[in-house]
Amino acid sequence: VQLQAFGGGLVQAGGSLRLSCLASGRTFSSYAMGWFRQAPGKEREFVAAISWSGVSTYYDDSVKGRFTISRDNAKNTVYLQMNNLKPEDTAVYYCAANQLGSRWHDAPGTQSKYAYWGQGTLVTVSS
Repeated sequence: VQLQAFGGGLVQAGGSLRLSCLASGRTFSSYAMGWFRQAPGKEREFVAAISWSGVSTYYDDSVKGRFTISRDNAKNTVYLQMNNLKPEDTAVYYCAANQLGSRWHDAPGTQSKYAYWGQGTLVTVSS
């Protein structure tokens, strides 16, 4: 699976952005997907995840109520709608596809559950 994330940019605090992650291959619907982010000087951290069917979603507490993850399996795309953005949301955002057979549901926020990563898209939120 190859992943390409896009949609990042510069936005003022309180604004919105929608990130997209396009996956190659015909088996996209078999993979759970996640979004992670890495701020300057910090470790990469979990943001949100979605099951292969889209029924189950998970969020880090820092984005609950502001971000929404969704997917369109017909378009091989997963989305991250980000509303009410804050300066602390500034980071490079990465999409990832899970490692099949990794018992992903046990810990969807764990990076080791993901085998495929996109190149990242930069989100900058100005105050």
